[in-house]
Amino acid sequence: MHAISELADFISSFSTGKLAAETREAITLLILDLLGAAGAGFNSTLATSARTSALEAYGEGNVSIWFTGERSSVVGAAMANSAAASALDIDDGHRGAGGHPGAGIIPAALAVAQAVGAADLEIMMAIALGYEVGLRVASCRPVETVEMYASGRWVNFGVAAAVARLLGLGAEKTAHALAIAGCEGPVVYFSKISKFDGSSIKEGIPPAVVAGITAAYRARAGAKGPLDILDDDSRFTRKYLTGNIGSSWEVQKCYLKPYACCRYMHAAIDAILAMRKVDKPIRSLRIETFPLAMRLANERAPTTLEGGQYSFYFSCALAALHGRVALQPVEEERLRDQAVLELASRIELDTSPHFSSSFPITTPARAIIDQGDGSEEMTVLHAFGDVANPLSPEQITEKFKNVVRYTVATQWQDEIVTAIRSLHTAGFDPLFAVLTSPGSRQTAPTVCVSC
Repeated sequence: MHAISELADFISSFSTGKLAAETREAITLLILDLLGAAGAGFNSTLATSARTSALEAYGEGNVSIWFTGERSSVVGAAMANSAAASALDIDDGHRGAGGHPGAGIIPAALAVAQAVGAADLEIMMAIALGYEVGLRVASCRPVETVEMYASGRWVNFGVAAAVARLLGLGAEKTAHALAIAGCEGPVVYFSKISKFDGSSIKEGIPPAVVAGITAAYRARAGAKGPLDILDDDSRFTRKYLTGNIGSSWEVQKCYLKPYACCRYMHAAIDAILAMRKVDKPIRSLRIETFPLAMRLANERAPTTLEGGQYSFYFSCALAALHGRVALQPVEEERLRDQAVLELASRIELDTSPHFSSSFPITTPARAIIDQGDGSEEMTVLHAFGDVANPLSPEQITEKFKNVVRYTVATQWQDEIVTAIRSLHTAGFDPLFAVLTSPGSRQTAPTVCVSC
């Protein structure tokens, strides 16, 4: 049997009733965290341009563009919401995959679920399956064969899996949906870690959402894809791709990000925040990291938020001078903060032989700082938010409120949190309703569940 057919059998046949309560709870927290990322990124150029293009290119429809009164088609809304969620690099991730599943899978699953009127448990199931398939495809790649760690290269598989489940495709059509999505997903760029990281292309997640959703709908209409695309054992290790599938859930193995920057630098920021002394001058700051981190753009004076997200110098200087809140999220005016830029110009960044084989399993760092009393150093092996060093539900809620404070009023924040905490009892309809801006809720059209 083709590997993709084995995945499709699992997607189409796994019983919703077998999804454990702890898995559903993990998904609930991931949804809250992802909506925080989308709210934080709402006003970014990446998100605003995506909303405009969603309506102009994909047209109006019955699916909500989050935090607005606007509605677009399934693909348009999912793409726009995905762009907002991935804009500030504060969305969830997975160590084995080396990338971000939630910003693709959750917007796609919620858009299709809203369009077809999916049952609440089926929405949970679709999200679990989307994470499972996307993360298995990403994680089964031998490290030496990975051309790039852009999430858009594999999240399309997860999106297609989630949507195929929601559309009720059988195993055969689900397999073709995965195959089409895998062949037609975005290339993104052509190097392992590109200097294009500073552009709004970033991870290529929004186009992967478009590819995954349309692949499932096309498969439902009879389109076919090459079912052998995951059968190359030199590129996809079969035992990791399909072995023991259903015995545990990758969705429960994701990390969350407390800071709006690339995960590669979070361990360094954790160390800096732990040693930081307010109002003490920073005489020197040295960061030691793993080799792949040196291939980020790492601009000392970035001119865009995307550039800042992929710069150890800028993000670590910002943390050292202004603390955690300055990274929840990063404000554009920080790009012109002369004190931050001055410190960024002096930071030393190098690799450590101790971390040479750590990636992608861990992203450790060591920070050595002199604040006038001699050098202090700290090594962080598991950044805050990792499975081995997790945020609590209360901390996830606190992060949500911090990162959306410029976009979502306090009462609206509380309404969203309440709707998410009530998913297991009230279902998804209250959440769909509350994601529409308050001034638009009374006049929003009713979703057609038969479309």
